[in-house]
Amino acid sequence: MLHKKSEKKIIAFFLIFTLGTMVLQINHFMGTVNAQSDNNWYVGKGVKPNTYYTYQIQNEDVNQGQPFTMTLYFKDHNDTGQYWNVPTFVVDRGQVFKGTLHLSDLDMTALGSSPIPQNMSKYRGGYATSLDWLSAYVPKPGQSLSSLYWGKIGSIGGSQIAPVGSAKVTTPAGTFDTTIIQYHKGVDNNIYIVKDMPFPVKALTYAESAAGTPPIQYSVELQAMGTGQPPIPKSHLQPTMPPLTLTTPRGTYHVQLLWTPSILKAGEDINFGVVITDQNNNLVPNTSYEFKVMDQNNKALTDLNNQQALDGTGKTTFKFPSPGLYHIYISVQTSTSSYMTDMFAEFVIFDLNVT
Repeated sequence: MLHKKSEKKIIAFFLIFTLGTMVLQINHFMGTVNAQSDNNWYVGKGVKPNTYYTYQIQNEDVNQGQPFTMTLYFKDHNDTGQYWNVPTFVVDRGQVFKGTLHLSDLDMTALGSSPIPQNMSKYRGGYATSLDWLSAYVPKPGQSLSSLYWGKIGSIGGSQIAPVGSAKVTTPAGTFDTTIIQYHKGVDNNIYIVKDMPFPVKALTYAESAAGTPPIQYSVELQAMGTGQPPIPKSHLQPTMPPLTLTTPRGTYHVQLLWTPSILKAGEDINFGVVITDQNNNLVPNTSYEFKVMDQNNKALTDLNNQQALDGTGKTTFKFPSPGLYHIYISVQTSTSSYMTDMFAEFVIFDLNVT
């Protein structure tokens, strides 16, 4: 009888011990999961209503990489549609563009329902391929900042993208302790994120290039952030000052535009200089180019073909008829290329404010 009682006590002890061990394991597992969840990041994490973020953005797909600023004001959240109402202000060389983006809860994608004017479409695209670029890898609920692998860049020879360490980063908005997200595609591409902020505070990435210095794919830098409605910018036409340099879409040529007098005034003869260099910044001899001036509605005012730049430089004179915004289109042709046979046009477009 005593033997059976002892057996029951031993069985009960082992049951209690086993259950206790299971509880401890479950608590440890849940703690690990919660710790990993706390360490996760996704595009949009930490966003709150009535807050704003202002960024300087440079994107190869917008104005040929010329920088602009974008302010995103997270006014409120639409619980039914599961998106944020985000009044958005873009300042591009003194011009202000206003609209509202509907940013998805899942990954901060700008939804098709976003009420924006047509002239903001390119900036919406610039947002998608810069501030929101990481959403392809870290939509909600995100991935751990301690993970060894977030994904792989979708291109031939693309490397993995992953956290690689930490860095203290200073921008006009302040100094931040960040995690570096990096991938390598010819050169290192670095994106700096803060765990509880919705977008990277800084990033510098490069487009693919066969040779020479690769052009910037996109860069972003946080300029300001705060609570409440941000100051609404006003348009003011800034005079465009020389020199300006742009790179053709394939990164083959750099085109520099200079002019005198330096202040562009309507009704005055402006003497333009064009300098064409290769990826290694060497002058490209035996070159010709097209020089076309267009008004702000892209109506051609003059179109000069076969302008000679035998030593890689050329000159052209033009008189702007009235103040306003103008576009100068320069298409490069070397002795080894042909307008009829080249698959890609090597061109740049400069935007000039004339007073």
